[in-house]
Amino acid sequence: MRALANPIRKVVNMLEAIQKKVAAEGEQEEKMHKKYLCYCKTSGADLETSIASASAKAPEVSSAITEGEAKKAQLDQDLVSHKSDREAAKSSMAEATALREKQAAAFAATKAEYGSNIAALEKAVAALEKGVAGAFLQTAAAKTLRNLAQSSDALEDADRQEVMAFLTAGQGSEYAPASGEIIGILKQMGDTMAKGLSDETAAEEAAIASYEEMMSAKKEEVAALTASIESKTVQTGEVAVSIVEMKDDLEDTEAALAKDKEFLADLSKNCDTKSAEWDEVVKTRTEEQAALAEVITILNDDEALELFKKTLPSAAASFVQVKVAAASVRAQALTMIRAAQHSSKIARPELDLIALALHGKTSEFEKVIAMIDTMVSELAKEQTSDDSKKRILRCRV
Repeated sequence: MRALANPIRKVVNMLEAIQKKVAAEGEQEEKMHKKYLCYCKTSGADLETSIASASAKAPEVSSAITEGEAKKAQLDQDLVSHKSDREAAKSSMAEATALREKQAAAFAATKAEYGSNIAALEKAVAALEKGVAGAFLQTAAAKTLRNLAQSSDALEDADRQEVMAFLTAGQGSEYAPASGEIIGILKQMGDTMAKGLSDETAAEEAAIASYEEMMSAKKEEVAALTASIESKTVQTGEVAVSIVEMKDDLEDTEAALAKDKEFLADLSKNCDTKSAEWDEVVKTRTEEQAALAEVITILNDDEALELFKKTLPSAAASFVQVKVAAASVRAQALTMIRAAQHSSKIARPELDLIALALHGKTSEFEKVIAMIDTMVSELAKEQTSDDSKKRILRCRV
């Protein structure tokens, strides 16, 4: 009979436990909702920053690509020009070298001719001065001098005739007439030849200096052009790689921008939906808590307590009285549970189960109380588990 002595208090305890669970769930859901709002706020701001950055970056990268392509085109054009200039410089060097070799060969021949003529003149003068002109006329130098006298433009006709007369004198005879005049002519021819050789030598030296100066300048030009070609070849390669990287960057930036805009639109829509749903959840939970509070108030009312006391069995009560009192209490509890069910817009399986047990014909109300105790214990365990799982989900709002 002890179990039947306080059945309504068991129901009240159960309802109060449910009320606490509802309140705790409401607090946890509110924390989760605030966390979600925080996520909406921070993620939205981050996305807007990312979109703004990408929107500003895309034109800059596109402009950089255009500049890079223009730079590469200029480098390619410079390379063609530098290579052409280098080939022209090398060709000029080859032509100058060929000309210099030709000039050097001509000078060598001229110098040899001058040397031979001067030597012949010197021998002729020496022979005349020694009075052995006949012996000289038999030498190869005399033949050289004869050819020189015939072809030289430096001799006047009268002098040429005098020299030719000397050179054609008979062998073994001494040439005495006008020997002094011949010596003068020959010496004058020697001076002319020496001056001619000196002029040719100076011209050759000047040509050599000019050639070497030109070759030095051309070598420097070729070296500079070669260095420019190598440098710009490296630059054009680097620019080409940079253009490819910038194009990839632009493609990635545009793709990320499109995704960020799409995600921001979805995020804004979802956040608005969640906010609207949260308003409805808060409204429904408030109504549920009000219904539970109302039922508990009814069960704790003084008039209800008096009624319960009257229906509780006394020590002298008969078995029939106990049965009637238990039925009355069961009926009162069932009425209150149904009132709580109708007031709540959220399904509560616990209330349905208790109502079913109270509505049954069994007189074993002990089972109903045991069910209530079990549910209260399970609610406490669930609450502890929820607290453990949701403790890590916190957001600074």
